[in-house]
Amino acid sequence: MISRVLVPMDGSEMAEHALEFALENYPNAEITVLTIVGEPSGMMGNAVGLALEEDFEEAANERAKKVHDRARELAAEYDADLDTVVAVGRPARAILNRAEDYDTVVIGSHSGSLADRLFVGNVAETVFRRSPVPVTTIR
Repeated sequence: MISRVLVPMDGSEMAEHALEFALENYPNAEITVLTIVGEPSGMMGNAVGLALEEDFEEAANERAKKVHDRARELAAEYDADLDTVVAVGRPARAILNRAEDYDTVVIGSHSGSLADRLFVGNVAETVFRRSPVPVTTIR
């Protein structure tokens, strides 16, 4: 039985579909939305900008706020509660570091622009191949 579900969200449409899938298919599970901030960019702007913030943790939470607010809106449509977590770093690594604490991971198949996917790599594919728990990829 699936009782704990991890849903990585980055603000993309595919990530929202992944959360909707989890809410529909695991209505009795504890769902956690994970948002990764400070990921690498072409100029390392996000990571460097976050590192220069006076209160690192508060800045990371502020960057994830919009995604978490949207996740809560979606959960409310299903009359469900969810937990939210913020991680800093490379998305695939951050997801894999937490995956073993859950029964499954539900992840959107892709996000961002083609350039982002080429630079950062295909996060969903990496998670799918390396996860210690089952992964459902949503398109």
